[in-house]
Amino acid sequence: MRLKILFSAMNDLYEARLFYERQGEGLGDYFFDSIFSDIDSLALYGGIHPTFYGYHRMLSKRFPYAAYYTVQEIEIVVVHRVLDLRQQPKKIQRALQV
Repeated sequence: MRLKILFSAMNDLYEARLFYERQGEGLGDYFFDSIFSDIDSLALYGGIHPTFYGYHRMLSKRFPYAAYYTVQEIEIVVVHRVLDLRQQPKKIQRALQV
């Protein structure tokens, strides 16, 4: 499958990277590399994750984040959002309704 990462997901990643970089030098880069490694795995495993709020949810292996995605008919995985799971569930739900 091919991957498509929407601007909304890229914006989420950018904000999270800045947050982690403020926590410690180099941590933002580590976060970015780790999350992209997880997202890259969707090329093989897209569609196997449980659904929440109408999206498949893949949990990150190293950080409390999840990628919310859909699989289109022509075998393209579309990553819509990458959200911090430490938020209130209602806030996550609102973020996915945009």
